[in-house]
Amino acid sequence: MTIILFILILSLIIVIHEFGHFLFAKLYGVYVYEFSLGMGKKLWSTKKGETEYSIRLIPLGGFVSLAGETVEEDNDIPKDRRLQSKSVFQRFMIMFAGAGMNFVLALVLLFFSSLIFGSVTTKPIIGNMEDEYPAYQAGIRENDTIISIDGKEIDTWEDAMWEVQMSNGKTLDFVLEDENGITKYAKVTPEKQETDEGTTYIYGISKYNEKEYGLAQAGVYAFEKLGSTFKLMGNTIKSLFVGQVGVDDLSGPVGIFTVIDAQAKAGVESVIYLIAFLSVNVGVINLIPFPAFDGGRILFLFIEKIKGSPVDSRLENTIHNIGFMLLMLLMIYVTFNDVFRIIK
Repeated sequence: MTIILFILILSLIIVIHEFGHFLFAKLYGVYVYEFSLGMGKKLWSTKKGETEYSIRLIPLGGFVSLAGETVEEDNDIPKDRRLQSKSVFQRFMIMFAGAGMNFVLALVLLFFSSLIFGSVTTKPIIGNMEDEYPAYQAGIRENDTIISIDGKEIDTWEDAMWEVQMSNGKTLDFVLEDENGITKYAKVTPEKQETDEGTTYIYGISKYNEKEYGLAQAGVYAFEKLGSTFKLMGNTIKSLFVGQVGVDDLSGPVGIFTVIDAQAKAGVESVIYLIAFLSVNVGVINLIPFPAFDGGRILFLFIEKIKGSPVDSRLENTIHNIGFMLLMLLMIYVTFNDVFRIIK
């Protein structure tokens, strides 16, 4: 059952992403050869109008094949219907639309999840406290709102968790505001615990979990949660570049499968949130200005705009091909790491 759910979730996220590219390509009159779900050998296809719609063997990707996207001249296609004949803005929108649709999907899912199941505030408010843990002993109490941790401003619970998780067990200085608006300070030294999975550090703070309901609240929650997820992704990418997070901490399809399995057991609400979270992840990662990503293609559009002429198409395609091969090597490495984490 988890395998089916895994395929359905990835397929939904990929179809939405590729549909964004497809929609704006059609909108601007670009000839679309194929809209494919999956990679590898073609299992099924049908042609409607000028476009072939297909399902391929490996359900871990997808693509929209556009005229003028590669080096070939596409002599059978009118010049004004090739991608490279479109303005920089139109090409930007076509490249951005995939990630944009992922963000829209996440927003819609978060909204309806909140509408149906209710939502917990994204504010960094402390929930239930247990007196044997360091945070309680340092003076932190239920309903306190975290203002900053180690001098870093905290706006959401995700911000707080990021600072705690990246602390590597050091003592943290909390600035909080209690229910009466009084500012308080707490210095929390975590409790070190050894588990089968390694060393963990327990601070003893938990999230305020009282749910709120209503149409307006659902809208506010959806936008706030989307914003906090963007910030979390930004922090993660930044930490990768500065070395705070290593490649070994990344997860691929196998890691995602184990997360889906865990969330499926937690219920429908957890699965919906996971889909929204993964959709944002796919969108943000695709906008990274690295060759083969949509962000890499957008980067070449900016270069074209600055220099006043297109980058040589053969050079650009070579760079994207090299980038794709590097990404495949990274995917293989991450997948092996995921497997080793499971079997060790």
